[in-house]
Amino acid sequence: MIKIYAPASIGNINVGFDTLGVAISPKDGKKLGDCVIVKKNHTFSLTNIGKFAFQLPKNIQENIIWKCWNHFCTIIGKKIPISILLEKNMPIGSGLGSSACSIVATLVAINEFCKKPLNKQQLLKLMGKIEGEISGEIHYDNVAPCYYGGLQLIINENNIISQSIPFFKNWIWIVAWPGIKISTSQARSILPLQYNKKICIEHSKLLAGFIHASYTKQEKLAYTLMKDILAEPYRIPLIQNFTNIKKNILDLGAINFGISGSGPTIFVICENETSANKISIWLSKHYLKNKHGFVHICNVDTKGTRNIGV
Repeated sequence: MIKIYAPASIGNINVGFDTLGVAISPKDGKKLGDCVIVKKNHTFSLTNIGKFAFQLPKNIQENIIWKCWNHFCTIIGKKIPISILLEKNMPIGSGLGSSACSIVATLVAINEFCKKPLNKQQLLKLMGKIEGEISGEIHYDNVAPCYYGGLQLIINENNIISQSIPFFKNWIWIVAWPGIKISTSQARSILPLQYNKKICIEHSKLLAGFIHASYTKQEKLAYTLMKDILAEPYRIPLIQNFTNIKKNILDLGAINFGISGSGPTIFVICENETSANKISIWLSKHYLKNKHGFVHICNVDTKGTRNIGV
């Protein structure tokens, strides 16, 4: 029996649309990610449990887990008779890499169960392919940090998909999911098909500057450059009262604020616990829409997807 945990992630982190992603874990030790258990069986079976299992499709062949198993079996050339238990701790359509959590945890678990016929690069490519089938386009900014941990820069050239880059260990990350859903494909469809030259040049300067600041440990420069000029201007209407929320959060001491992935989760970066606690309380009172919503104060998860035993 294999039990695998895959952590949540924040895609884009403002300055790196489809290019940057960071894995996160709550400081209080709670699971913000999915768990998958694989056991030997006579045939394939799937059981869904967990807080957000009710969001999953009833038709097994529409479930991401089945898609992962089916793709994996096709690659190795045989059907694997296993039972899979998915503990769905991540809300679907939250902007925290929910689909990536399920995909990564499942493929790692199956691969380990089968004595690792696929190497890490092959696994990551398969993760991106399945993620692309769900969102409409292959992108690695959730699956790569979820799999490897840390802050990942997506390259996808010369057989190099992702590279770890330095991050500021004193940064405290806060994520707030209001309890409602925005589909990734919907959030991507509202973006322009083309951008003008001025925007492209400015975005290149911001991203290149952020990477440089990360390697040279220029903290203020790094968070000053974390601006989203590609997606945020078009996605603001998807998040009610976004501009006022952003102003309040920055007034409370945040050094950066943005939309996590496609939203509706928002992320905040702070430099100290006092600001983080104030902002967490404010978000709990003013951003959550129902009992399903949550706010977590997090650190960067440096371990990524891992075997956690039983």
